[in-house]
Amino acid sequence: MKILLLSRYDRRGSSSMVRMFQYFPYLEKDGWEIIEQPLLSYRYINYLFEDAPVPYAEIIKNYFKRISLLISKSRIDIIWLQQEAFPWFPKWFEKMLLKSNIPVIVDYDDAFFHRYDLHSNLLVRKFLGKKIDSVMNLSRVVIAGNEYLADRARLNSARQIEIFPTVVSLDRFFVGPEIKNEKFVIGWLGSPPTAKYLLSIHKELKSFCSDNESRLVVIGSKDFSMDGLPVAIRTWKDENEVKDVQGFDIGIMPLVDSPWERGKCGFKLIQYMACAKPVIASPVGVNIEIVQHGVNGFLADTSEDWINYFTILKNDPELRKKMGLAGRKHVEENYSLQATGPRLARLFKSIYEEKMLRNR
Repeated sequence: MKILLLSRYDRRGSSSMVRMFQYFPYLEKDGWEIIEQPLLSYRYINYLFEDAPVPYAEIIKNYFKRISLLISKSRIDIIWLQQEAFPWFPKWFEKMLLKSNIPVIVDYDDAFFHRYDLHSNLLVRKFLGKKIDSVMNLSRVVIAGNEYLADRARLNSARQIEIFPTVVSLDRFFVGPEIKNEKFVIGWLGSPPTAKYLLSIHKELKSFCSDNESRLVVIGSKDFSMDGLPVAIRTWKDENEVKDVQGFDIGIMPLVDSPWERGKCGFKLIQYMACAKPVIASPVGVNIEIVQHGVNGFLADTSEDWINYFTILKNDPELRKKMGLAGRKHVEENYSLQATGPRLARLFKSIYEEKMLRNR
């Protein structure tokens, strides 16, 4: 049994790792052989995080390699696709290469359809606006990270829709020893493109940290600054990620309420909670499901909310501990690889069995 994995990134890309690669042990246990074909390598990730040059030659090479694999489809049983096979290519090209008797399982953890249908360029909206809809429609299964993404698949008459949140492995993310920071640490973990959301609570952070007893620690951004607010910026490194989160007193996830943000899967909240850190988040999209207000964190809708919840958690270490442990339990039950891994394996097995029955 063979799976052709068409991921966006290689194993060093966070979204591909948590949506696909970390599930390999569950699939391989069932006898699957997985052929990996990432479109973008660590060189592209270095471009995103470390100002390295765009590896155009490698990207073009990987496009051609992917085309070759899809033309041959040598003894492949399932195609496992992340988002789309050929970004920025028209839907007819993608459909031509994907459409066959081989079932496609496509995965979405972000509202990638808005990259095209809400693009500022009219030509992009006109020629690519319905591209992701086409991919959803031709796929045997659409795996969606949340209901917002699943709703889009429903609008496009997807045959089967399964909701799988983005999850962490409990073996990797764990509750560390209690740390007493000199200053109250408000932590944020993300990537350079998403650091902009911190600007939406700039004045709240600046006001709260003005007493010099609190500080903001940002993991994963580059050259990020907020006027009047000292920010400790650390480079994201896979080997340091868990330890960095364990060093927070609380974790935050501010967002603006717009279509793209409603499609997010709240992964940083799950990472914070897995390390038993209480959270504060904007009540946008799936955040409302992940954060149990007053139990494992708070949902902050206004400027006053943010400052109030910062103050409450700063002044009450016992509440932080209680909320953190509640968050850890919530992750164990609903947002862990250990909970979703067997389910994904069953899904692949059922699609394979259906294919074999059809081909008899």
